[in-house]
Amino acid sequence: MSRSEGITVSDMGDDDLDQLCINTIRVLSIDMSEKARSGHPGVPLGAAPMAYTLWDRFLRHNPRNPRWFNRDRFVLSAGHGCELLYSLLHLVGYNLTLDDLKNFRQWDSKTPGHPEYDLDAGVEASTGPLGQGFAMAVGMALAEAHLGSRFNRDGFPVIDHFTYVLASVGDLMEGISSEAASLAGTLQLGKLICLYDNNRVSPDAPTDHIFTEDACERFRAFGWHVVSLPDGSDVDAIDLAIREARAENKRPSLIAVRTHIGYGSPRQDSPKVHSEAMGPENARATKGNLSRPDLPPFSVPDAALAHFREAGPRGAALEAEWTRMFERYSHKYPDLNDELEKTMRGTFPKNWDSGLPSFSARKGPIATRDATGKAMNAIAAKLPGFIGVSADLAGSNRTTLKGLGDLSFADNRGRNIHFRIREHLMAALVNGMALHGGLVPFGGTANRPTQPKPAS
Repeated sequence: MSRSEGITVSDMGDDDLDQLCINTIRVLSIDMSEKARSGHPGVPLGAAPMAYTLWDRFLRHNPRNPRWFNRDRFVLSAGHGCELLYSLLHLVGYNLTLDDLKNFRQWDSKTPGHPEYDLDAGVEASTGPLGQGFAMAVGMALAEAHLGSRFNRDGFPVIDHFTYVLASVGDLMEGISSEAASLAGTLQLGKLICLYDNNRVSPDAPTDHIFTEDACERFRAFGWHVVSLPDGSDVDAIDLAIREARAENKRPSLIAVRTHIGYGSPRQDSPKVHSEAMGPENARATKGNLSRPDLPPFSVPDAALAHFREAGPRGAALEAEWTRMFERYSHKYPDLNDELEKTMRGTFPKNWDSGLPSFSARKGPIATRDATGKAMNAIAAKLPGFIGVSADLAGSNRTTLKGLGDLSFADNRGRNIHFRIREHLMAALVNGMALHGGLVPFGGTANRPTQPKPAS
């Protein structure tokens, strides 16, 4: 590993160490896009302080076991800024090497130009199409709420974690984000926290003439807890806002952080820093402004690396603590434990497909939606993780799971989720629930067969 500074943690105060770590993320992000001669360096430069604060002080995860079921989920909905995510994953010790960072945006790379699902490397979801990551995060938070209601018992919060999403201005412009935020507020998903990178710039121009609504008020109307921070570099304020959001258990939270795209670069606050490499001269000037002027590319200071790598033993200790609780749970609730073990492994019960109805011409005609509904209900009786319903068409497309209740803010145990008129969201939400693990979600929409044209 390339290191170029002999500074140790004991040589500096907490504020200095935080700033060194933040700038390490920024400079690695610059180096990645410069080597690839393409990328989106603007988001990492502006959003690094909020991402660092979350990952360093709050995110419960274990880089040594990325598949720990009770880990917090982190989704970079602003997937174009993936240099930020890759830098963090490498620094805290996931299976991404410096060579992987150097191979950014290259063919067959582990660091493609937008994140692609790779749980072993720490990537929870494929993101890039704006709004999709935000909506999938709502699905993950919904899965956590449902599974917690099914399996948790007093003194045994075996399913108990947060879902964090970092979203851009573009994410909140997309209509799907409004669908997702509306449902999340209605269902009171209090363990969903969105860090909003409010840099007020889109690829073609500043947003002041195309996106003038008060996004914070919009989210308040959706039933969200909202905090607005004027300074994206104020780590202490970000820390306090996340603590406040974590304490809010009845509402999802939006933390709107005023950032500056391309922070520290000659192109700061310009659309030009959004979606192209800076070029050698601008990159050198930016590194100078970040107190890293003469370092070779992909250099990682010893003190920063040592601090980031504390995530490994810290995460292992968190998982070990959870495992000990889970062992006590298994003794007290053996039947629940057996079901939860299968749920976490994604194992179907034996003979889950026995009793499926069969249909033949001898038995007479049956509408495909009626046949599907009968099959789905037979599956649901054997497969406890089978969950979903329809975008306000359950009565028509026969997707209701009979006798299994409706999921609502009052009772997360129901297995019928009424998406209402939110078909776009339904698809992303189902994806997020599946990515979370432990569920087999489905969604149903309208079936409108076309009529054959009469012969001419």
